Amino acid sequence: QVQLVESGGGLVQAGGSLRLSCAASGSIFSIIATGWYRQAPGKQRELAALITSGGATNYAASVKGRFTISRDNAKNTVYLQMNTLKPEDTARYYCFVNQNAGWHWGQGTQVTVSS
Repeated sequence: QVQLVESGGGLVQAGGSLRLSCAASGSIFSIIATGWYRQAPGKQRELAALITSGGATNYAASVKGRFTISRDNAKNTVYLQMNTLKPEDTARYYCFVNQNAGWHWGQGTQVTVSS
């Protein structure tokens, strides 16, 4: 099993920044990709950003140029640096790990951007 613990969410004004962290523990192997999905009230969950085991990154068009995903392999932690936040970035952000054996999810962390 894989356990994911997220932190770093909160309330910020538009134009501000936040950094989300996701620390993984447990059976961490054969990882295909890890990253963040987000879900706003009344909307479907959508991919915000991911990083593959090879280091390739992928971003939603709406966050490209403002969000940066990175990882620290020594700490088994992935980060999402979010800059120039907009009210439409308000959502619950869920960390995920995609392994050969399946997907694992964190409990989510709330990001609220006020206008």
